[in-house]
Amino acid sequence: MSVGAAASGFSPARSLSIGGFLRFAIGGLTAAHLFHYQQTMTDAALTLHRLASRLQTGLAALVGKPPFWLLFVLVGIGIPIARTVRVTLPKPLPALSTVPDFKFTDQNGAAFGSEQLRGKVWVANAIFTRCPSICTASTERMAQIQHRGRGLGEHFHLVSFSVDPEYDAPEKLLAYAKTHRASPRMWSFLTGSREELTRTLNDGLKIYMGKEIAEGDDLMSIGHGSHFALVDSKMRIRGYYDLSDDGALDALLRDAGLLASRGE
Repeated sequence: MSVGAAASGFSPARSLSIGGFLRFAIGGLTAAHLFHYQQTMTDAALTLHRLASRLQTGLAALVGKPPFWLLFVLVGIGIPIARTVRVTLPKPLPALSTVPDFKFTDQNGAAFGSEQLRGKVWVANAIFTRCPSICTASTERMAQIQHRGRGLGEHFHLVSFSVDPEYDAPEKLLAYAKTHRASPRMWSFLTGSREELTRTLNDGLKIYMGKEIAEGDDLMSIGHGSHFALVDSKMRIRGYYDLSDDGALDALLRDAGLLASRGE
C-alpha cells in the first residue's frame, strides 16, 4: 500500500466490496420491481377477464328475454319515424284552374286527350315542327324532362300541342318526335282543328296560341307561349314554369314528383 493510499484511508478490497454490494442492491431492487409489475399486470388481466365474462353472461341472459327484442324493434321503428316527423314537408301546390276535356290526334294517328291523361301528372307546352325560333329550345327542354322524369313511370306524361295544325299532320309530328328521341310511351305530340286547339290552349291551359293575318305562308305570323304548364291527375293546373330561368327545370321536376307521390 502506498503512503498516499494509507493516508487517505482507501482500500482496493474495500472499494470492490462496496461496488459489489451496490450492484447487488440495484439488481435486487430491479428484480423486485419487475416482479411487482408483472404481478400487477396479471391481476389486472384477471380482473378484466372476470368483467368480460360477467358482461357476456349478462348480455346473453338479456338477449334471451322477449322484452329485449321488443325494445329493439321499437327503437328500430321509432328512429325512422322520428326523422320523418322532423322533416318539414313542402306545402301543397295551389290549384290554379281546371283544364276542360279535349280530344286530339297524336303522332301515331291515334285519338289522345284528357281521357288518357286523367290519373296522371303531366306537363304541357306549345310547339310547331317548322318553327324558326324558340320551339327547338323548348322541345330540347321537354326532352330533358323526359330523361330526368322517367323514374316516375306511367304516372307521368308529356304533351306537346301543335299551334300549326294545318301543316303538322300526324306524320310530320312523328318525324319531329323521332328527331328529338321522344318516347311514344311518355311523350305525345297532338294536332287537330285550330278552333279546338285554340280553345284548349288559350282558355284551358292558359298557354297563348294565335296566328296573325298575313299574305302567303308566313311562319312569323304563328305565335305561341313559351312557358310550361304542370297539370295534376285531376286535370288541375298546379304551376307554370319558364324553363329558360335558372332552377326552373329542377323546380318543375320536384313539383311533378311531389304531385305523383301524393297521388294528386
